[in-house]
Amino acid sequence: MHEETNPPCWVLRGDRVDELAFANEFLTNHHMVSVNGTFFTPDGRLSDENALRKDIFQVISRYIRGGLARKVDSILATLHLACQYPCLDDSMTQVQVQNGTWHLDGSFSTFRDIVVNRLPVAYHPDAPKPERWLQFVDELLEPGDVLTLQEYMGYCLLPVTFGQKMLIIIGRGGEGKSRIGTVMKDLLGDNMYMGSIAKIENSPFARADLEHMLLMVDDDLKMEALKQTNYIKSIVTAELPMDLERKGIQSYQGRLYCRFMAFGNGNLRSLYDRSYGFFRRQLILTTRDRPRNRQDDPYLSIQLRKEKEGILLWCLEGLQRLFYNDFQFTVTPLAEENLNDAIREGNNAVDFMKSEGYFRFDSQGSVTSRALYHAYRDWCDDNAMMAMSSSSFITYINQNQRGFGITYSTNIPIGNGRYARGYKGIRCLH
Repeated sequence: MHEETNPPCWVLRGDRVDELAFANEFLTNHHMVSVNGTFFTPDGRLSDENALRKDIFQVISRYIRGGLARKVDSILATLHLACQYPCLDDSMTQVQVQNGTWHLDGSFSTFRDIVVNRLPVAYHPDAPKPERWLQFVDELLEPGDVLTLQEYMGYCLLPVTFGQKMLIIIGRGGEGKSRIGTVMKDLLGDNMYMGSIAKIENSPFARADLEHMLLMVDDDLKMEALKQTNYIKSIVTAELPMDLERKGIQSYQGRLYCRFMAFGNGNLRSLYDRSYGFFRRQLILTTRDRPRNRQDDPYLSIQLRKEKEGILLWCLEGLQRLFYNDFQFTVTPLAEENLNDAIREGNNAVDFMKSEGYFRFDSQGSVTSRALYHAYRDWCDDNAMMAMSSSSFITYINQNQRGFGITYSTNIPIGNGRYARGYKGIRCLH
């Protein structure tokens, strides 16, 4: 221990510390605030408090001998109280980069204030063109889908949910699509979370892990259908605070603007949610087939990391295009077909309602819900498909009756003066 004749004012007799005095002195040299128990600095959210603990320890250990661990934790708690702040709202038109602030109009400022998210990459308008990255995405996706990827990666740099989409990239395997997640980690740093979409729905504490995150990447999208989709849909389109839970802490209202990016071999499916609302929140891109003679480059991630400042410029270009298009993503005919395939795969009633030989639309006809469901079951058996439950099928028909040109009714005659629920404008053929 280093002895000084004139110790700081916060050193008291008996190895005691005036914690408030220490906190005030510490905060004059460390610009930060605490919001809901999390520290924020000009570098963004402090994701690991251990470095801060170490700084406190190094200061007080020069004057204090005993109970250092307890004192460090107690001082840390006092710091949270001393710089407590109600909230921090990042501007929705600014990208906070390592060396300043980039604005959606293309201007740049070196001003750095306390923010929630700051990217660990600098903005240099003259950064070299990311040739290796451009080659990689051109080999991975069709040209039009590259534009969609560019816009979505740029979208993830802003703390907004205006686009109301999640991005899913599907391939057979081995194409290298997961490298996109690696690049996003280089661009976003601690502002990106690696997780599972299924866990977001199933775990009551998983949503809180997304607070202050710009992006969550699911690197291995599970093929099992989701039992619920409520949370995923809410987060993708979130505009208001959500109820968040952490273990051992009272639930609280927090703002989520985390986007989702997933890579897998198949579509995201739901066990019960057959609604268009579930699918319309998805951008689905498919990769090109991997050439048989292609030799994988084990150093690709290293090469792409060297280009991250150029990749940032590429992402900002996509963000500007998205902004000027009112956050409407470029969607190619291939991507539209991918979405339609996902809808048909997740809800085979779509194809049933386009089929022939089981029913026909007839302005004078009517059919009970039970009879229409039996026709659907026959169609599924004939096509070796798994039929959804009667409640899911009828819910889908009710939600889309206007598009089919039919009308729900509770007065479909079934004989002997009895009536049942069903539809007018359609007639079963068996």
